[in-house]
Amino acid sequence: MIPKELLKKVRQIQIRTSRTVNDVLAGQYHSAFRGRGMEFEEVCPYQIGDDVRLIDWNVSARYGEPFIKKYREERELTVMLVVDASRSGLFGSVNQFKLDVAAELCAVLAFSAIRSNDKVGLILFTDRVEKYVPAKKGTQHVLRIIRELLYHQPKGRGTDINEAIGFLNRVTIRKSVCFLVSDFLSPGYENSLRVARRRHDLIPIVVSDPREHALPACGLMELEDSETGDVVLVDTSSRRVRREYAEHVAKQVADRETLFRRMDTETIAIDTENSYVEPLVRFFRKREKKR
Repeated sequence: MIPKELLKKVRQIQIRTSRTVNDVLAGQYHSAFRGRGMEFEEVCPYQIGDDVRLIDWNVSARYGEPFIKKYREERELTVMLVVDASRSGLFGSVNQFKLDVAAELCAVLAFSAIRSNDKVGLILFTDRVEKYVPAKKGTQHVLRIIRELLYHQPKGRGTDINEAIGFLNRVTIRKSVCFLVSDFLSPGYENSLRVARRRHDLIPIVVSDPREHALPACGLMELEDSETGDVVLVDTSSRRVRREYAEHVAKQVADRETLFRRMDTETIAIDTENSYVEPLVRFFRKREKKR
């Protein structure tokens, strides 16, 4: 039995994200992603401005005037949301936990997908794959995905992106659009991402929180690693400590961005402090221009 509070939260996310999809992202998702190919539809008389490369010379010769071939896109795509549900997602210093932001963003992507008649599926992972929802169409299916994102109680604490990517490759036969949603705090996923990049349209979505980039100056502070449980006492009043922490995090971010650039992989960066809508819009517009 799903609690009433959860159903209310699912409904709130549905209303909020549907408004975003309809008002802000209308048409942009569809324009950003190609279908599986082009299928011949018909021939029709040439109009000024038509692509001359599409002229059907046989038909044109038969009728004594130019005709062009028209094609329609085989639109249906499979979108897989591969979401990191590890304990590090249960952190947020502003308004929401990282996992809450990720869930809402995934709802936007899922509603955008079904609006274009695409199928959408879900893989939830920690240090193991914990939940798999096969790709389907329909609003009720998307609502199920949102419930899983909000209601699932992870068994694992850590993060294993390699395991998630390996599972994705086993359960998807055809190429899919894969949104990999994580804070990417665990190392050692480079080879798996390269393999997945060759097989799928892989888009990493990096979720972060401002406090992960800079420590506040508030004296002695106990910091706990949510995935390992390790606790360390830090003197945040020390400028040197704050500077070294910021430099360490900046290097991690730079290394990750360098890896993604080398893989020629576009990424979306979101955080718990700002709206995810603008980064998503920028990403869709950039993809549309590349097309």
